[in-house]
Amino acid sequence: MSVVEGARVDAGSGEGGGAEGPVRLDGRLRLVLVVLLVAQFMLAVDFSILNVALPVIGDGLGFSLSNLQWIATSFALCAAGFTLLFGRVADLFGRRRLFLVGLAVLGLSSLVGGLATSPEMLIAARVFQGLATAAVTPAGLSLLTTSFPEGPLREKALGLNGALMSAGFTTGAILGGVLTDLLSWRWAFFINVPVALAVLFIAPTVIKESRPSVRPKLDLPGATAVTLGLLALIYGLTQAGEHGWGAPSALGWLAAGVVLLVVFYAIESKSSAPLVPVSVLKKKTVAWGNIAGLIAFLTETSLVFLMTLYLQEVLDFSPLTAGLSFGVLGIGTVIGGSIAPRVIGAVGTRSTLIIGGVLQAVATLSLVALGETSASMWLLLIATFAGGVGNMLVIVGFMVTATTGLPDHEQGMATGLATMTQQVGITMGTPIMSAIAAANTDIHAGITTAVIVNTAIVVVGILTTVLFLRNKAAKDLAAAG
Repeated sequence: MSVVEGARVDAGSGEGGGAEGPVRLDGRLRLVLVVLLVAQFMLAVDFSILNVALPVIGDGLGFSLSNLQWIATSFALCAAGFTLLFGRVADLFGRRRLFLVGLAVLGLSSLVGGLATSPEMLIAARVFQGLATAAVTPAGLSLLTTSFPEGPLREKALGLNGALMSAGFTTGAILGGVLTDLLSWRWAFFINVPVALAVLFIAPTVIKESRPSVRPKLDLPGATAVTLGLLALIYGLTQAGEHGWGAPSALGWLAAGVVLLVVFYAIESKSSAPLVPVSVLKKKTVAWGNIAGLIAFLTETSLVFLMTLYLQEVLDFSPLTAGLSFGVLGIGTVIGGSIAPRVIGAVGTRSTLIIGGVLQAVATLSLVALGETSASMWLLLIATFAGGVGNMLVIVGFMVTATTGLPDHEQGMATGLATMTQQVGITMGTPIMSAIAAANTDIHAGITTAVIVNTAIVVVGILTTVLFLRNKAAKDLAAAG
């Protein structure tokens, strides 16, 4: 059971977890919310803050062109590959403990990254940053969901979390350009240190430990299979982005990832203490909610990559100017996250997923009209703003859906699944869109083709919600809200 000073959520009231809890935010809960949101925002910034700085880092530390991708890949492999394992570890050994340990590792590895004097030292720092992200994100999200009961308070907390998470991704792109141009790429690492220290100082005073009363065994075979499967899948995606989707290395790693994930499912179906119970995976809210989230993260983060290409390669903007252009997208995501709980309260979670998806699809499709002069900037700004609002409606709807109807002691596992979905979506989107854009010798035409494919994927997400999140699943969500 999660006990947060100032509020207690009863995990014993049925499958959905806490039926009792605070009906509004008091001063203590506001502080808990701020602490958790600041940590999640910092992690989101880390996903994109180095993108603009990669060439500068490569020149400064002597990375070869072929090895430069490992600055991003080493982080993504660990962040996505270990998140489900750490989500369960948070349930078993204490969410606050894992949250604090992860933050300490993040702060220390960021300091090492900023002081790096060789490629090996920087890559090691990125590996530990990724591991820290895999630990802190599900632990923080499970503390968030178990601190607030299902219904308006949790929806509001998840809405703010979603808004800041997406805004953090956009802020990272902007901040990376600003710090690199005005100071040094090293500050893209150093900026994490004081934030991590502040959260480490405050969090123990407002958040109490959360762990089950009876500690079950950790499913080591399942944990090994899913971790190796995700590592292989993510590495295969990065190989596809670098060498093309027909490359033997990409196909081999992708196939290995799929096989290992099938093995993981078989292990879970027979395990007495599974990492993820098959009954949970079969829940429509969990399964299709995570599909919606995967598509939301895949499409919007990869669209940022495509528009970065457009701004720099077609319009010839500087990295700093291109980064600042995404400020409008950031505003859209903050607004979308802020209004999402109200939209969910008014029309329900399923309808929110559909409305957000339609808005994102229309906004994305409009980008095919972008021309080769700066006169198209007005269209890009309006479309990215509207798409950001729609995408955030989907992301908040996904988080509410994927964590609804589960008891308190499984929230770490549920948020681990949701975090895995988030990080796999972020990681796989760019290689997919990069390969599509690069298939055409005309960069503008390639970007346009990728935008059309991006829109089609959003439409697939809308259709899965319409077709599969209905009847019993929709009624369960309505009853839980």
